[in-house]
Amino acid sequence: MSSRAPQDTGHHRLWSVDEHLADVLAAVRPLEPIELQLLDAQGCVLVEDVTVPVALPPFDNSSMDGYAVRTADVQGASEEFPAVLTVVGDVAAGSGELPTVGPGQAARIMTGAPLPPGAEAVVPVEWTDGGTGGGAASGMTPASAAPEGAAGEVRVHRPAEARAHVRARGSDVQAGDLALAAGTVLGPPQIALLAAIGRGTVRVRPRPRVVVLSTGSELVQPGEALAAGTIYDSNSFALAAAARDAGAIAYRVGAVADDADTLRSTIEDQLIRADLLVTTGGVSVGAYDVVKEALTTAGTGDGEEPQSGGVDFRKLAMQPGKPQGFGTVGPDHTPLLALPGNPVSSYVSFELFVRPAIRALMGLPAAQVSRPSVRAVLKADAPLGSPAARRQYLRGTYDPEAGTVSPVGGSGSHLIAALAHADSLMVVPEDVTSVEPGTELEVIPLG
Repeated sequence: MSSRAPQDTGHHRLWSVDEHLADVLAAVRPLEPIELQLLDAQGCVLVEDVTVPVALPPFDNSSMDGYAVRTADVQGASEEFPAVLTVVGDVAAGSGELPTVGPGQAARIMTGAPLPPGAEAVVPVEWTDGGTGGGAASGMTPASAAPEGAAGEVRVHRPAEARAHVRARGSDVQAGDLALAAGTVLGPPQIALLAAIGRGTVRVRPRPRVVVLSTGSELVQPGEALAAGTIYDSNSFALAAAARDAGAIAYRVGAVADDADTLRSTIEDQLIRADLLVTTGGVSVGAYDVVKEALTTAGTGDGEEPQSGGVDFRKLAMQPGKPQGFGTVGPDHTPLLALPGNPVSSYVSFELFVRPAIRALMGLPAAQVSRPSVRAVLKADAPLGSPAARRQYLRGTYDPEAGTVSPVGGSGSHLIAALAHADSLMVVPEDVTSVEPGTELEVIPLG
């Protein structure tokens, strides 16, 4: 991996958060575009400009339920002196054959229906007697209850300007207009526009497939009984949910036991469905740090030189999340991020390194790869301590209206409850060891 620092320094020096992130992003290439059905493309990035093949709306149509009329016939109309018009037919949305509206005539028309020939405006039904001969109507008589051919008379109580209540052909978009530019993220309104201009499929970068593996013989799946010395596996759920939230398709592999061969074969099995692999646990300096053991000879199987890439384990100048691993595995050089096992460390590491990698795979512009940060004033009862030469990420609750942030829970890397109640991360720079209440801090909202 060309951006990697020399191996001999990688293991001894402390990497900064920014150096590690740059290293990760340098190795991640956006996924190749594919053609997807509209709903499958939701959340994906468009790779082509889409132009409008037909004007929207494709014909002049009514914006109200009412009557299509000629303006001369309703000039000067009032409740005292209504214009009395002969009704020559019905125009419903989707109508093919249209009646022609001549002098002294009107056609009943529904919202979205094409304006019939001869008509110049639409008078809403509330401006008429609805064809009943009584006072102002509150709605149209259903077609099934209307007289045959909807003939008869209608009294119009108000005049209408030319083009009143008519949506002009092409008033939304014209044929040949740019509907959506390459690089657009397809949300519900964009998918609506694509459908409205007749596009059934669209060319996008697909959602990355992210496989999350948690390691640890002590881990039990939620719903099962805990034995002595075991805990529930929360990390794989947290990271799979976070990957999905970032825009990926997430596959969760429940806890893999602390055995290097088992982990290696599990990773090899998962490569078939992974654009990115994320492991949690086993990256520190303990005797059972199996991820490190398995991946330091990644993809070899026989202890010889790695087949491709390899994973570099390093220490970062951050808290929580000091131990990190990153590299590529398998024949396709699939990126792998090895995160620490402490729940808060793994989640913070995900936010800082994995989420940007997922969004880079999606082909999002650089500005949308990492979460945007804001500045907020610390609201706390006492100063916050932070270790020297470490960038610290503390859980907080951010109040955008007041422009303040308050700490949640302690700084321990295992406090999941505090993480669940936090909505942001407070960033304490490397050269700061104490933050007084009232100080302005960088804050990363997690919403």
